[in-house]
Amino acid sequence: MTLTPLRGLIAAPFTPFRAYGSLALEVIPQQAAALAVNGVSGAFVCGSTGEGASLTIAERQSVTAAWIAAAPAELRVVVHVGHTSVEESRGLARHAMKVGASAIAAYAPTYYKPATVADLVECCALIASEAPDLPFYYYHIPSMTGVNLSCSAFLSAARDRIPNLAGIKFTHENLMEYLACLRFEGGRYDILFGRDECLVAALALGAKGAIGSTYNYIAPVFRELLGAFALGDLALATERQEQANRLIEVMIQHGGQSAAKAIMGMTGIDCGPCRPPLSTLSEGAIARLRDDLAKGDFAAWANVTPPALSR
Repeated sequence: MTLTPLRGLIAAPFTPFRAYGSLALEVIPQQAAALAVNGVSGAFVCGSTGEGASLTIAERQSVTAAWIAAAPAELRVVVHVGHTSVEESRGLARHAMKVGASAIAAYAPTYYKPATVADLVECCALIASEAPDLPFYYYHIPSMTGVNLSCSAFLSAARDRIPNLAGIKFTHENLMEYLACLRFEGGRYDILFGRDECLVAALALGAKGAIGSTYNYIAPVFRELLGAFALGDLALATERQEQANRLIEVMIQHGGQSAAKAIMGMTGIDCGPCRPPLSTLSEGAIARLRDDLAKGDFAAWANVTPPALSR
């Protein structure tokens, strides 16, 4: 197994549905091609943005296989296999390895939660062991799981327990803890940042890779952010962060995930409705969202959809 770090922007794609709720797998090649054209280096599938918790096991396997089949060579596919049941997670991990994923990730069980770092490590070890040829990332997202155990303590306890541990998908605002993970054993692990709206701060601490939902539809502004930061132009990088945040704020004001999926349609790729309990925006709500995005200069920063794949 090669633990090649993930770098750059990794999008967390939406799972496409038809109007009546079934999977629209035929849309995934469009999504994959658009990410590659817009300079995104990877796809983190079946995670929070992908409504993975609302999919059946069979659906998650179908989405995973479709992404791996559709992804161009330069687009690495990381499969989220977390589940309330560790046994289901193990099965998803085996499937991801079988169909050729680049890596797997899992968040903590969210009903019966691990109470200690040792409990969390044991859960992750059971999952990671089912895909020993793949890098494994712990997905830290306490806002959704309710599990907020120390990530640096996790690394310390897991380093000898999980041979294929690659790092952490760190979706939290605790930058002190993020820095501790980045510096753990001289930067031994790949600590991917998961809060799009404060990416520039994470870069200043040493982040090299980021996983986020908005890279699905406004990757160009974040690519300019990364480029400016690499050149030492912190003023321009911060300006681009502010631009992205104006658009993110509009998305949040109009319904968060529901609005984000509607925005995806505005880039030329219709991913359909959200699955309950998430709501889907009405046509009137989408029109209001479009108007407010225009005020934030959305068209200048929206992802480009490859013409050959446009509907």
